[in-house]
Amino acid sequence: MSRPVKAKQLLEEYGRTHAEEAGIRLRNTPAPLYQLLTLCVLFSVPIKADIAVAAARELFGAGMRTPRAMAASSWQDRVDALGRAHYRRYDESTATALGAGAELLVDRYRGDLRRLREEADGDPDRIRELLQELPRIGPVGADIFCREAQGVWPELRPAFDGRARHGAAELGLPKTPEGLARLVSAEDLPRLAAALVRVELTRGAVDELRHAG
Repeated sequence: MSRPVKAKQLLEEYGRTHAEEAGIRLRNTPAPLYQLLTLCVLFSVPIKADIAVAAARELFGAGMRTPRAMAASSWQDRVDALGRAHYRRYDESTATALGAGAELLVDRYRGDLRRLREEADGDPDRIRELLQELPRIGPVGADIFCREAQGVWPELRPAFDGRARHGAAELGLPKTPEGLARLVSAEDLPRLAAALVRVELTRGAVDELRHAG
């Protein structure tokens, strides 16, 4: 199987982003960008992806879709929403982190992550650094944000973190972000990155795709 065909198959079978799973219609506007950040906070502990996504849906369904709404919610409301998604063990600390992070975003960026982008002045590394100044966002959370946000923030392209590149190597695809970016259109970069991570985490996926080729 040629590399472009393999990339197409990846997109078809595994190319659903975490934002899509959480019901986030990602655009370069404050609310969906914050919802993506919330999802990254939820992913920043050792917990199953489907539980993190379910937790995001519960928070958004309870009205916590913007930094101001999150900051205005009670700690117990956040804990309860996480509990409904079975986001156990980390529910209390995550509820605290979400509240503190929302307050910081309101105070420093007026609740708009585009202001963080402006402060970084188009530097992807600086964007990652500023993201990691938010509670509970470490390198993994920053990578997830950039992986998904590259669809709306072009300066992040191509964003393929170590896990995505490892998945690519397992499939015989290019090992560099630049090489991977040549396989799909710019708008499909978030989906390709998500697919490679999902393949890397899914038992038997690599063999299945190899055999299909």
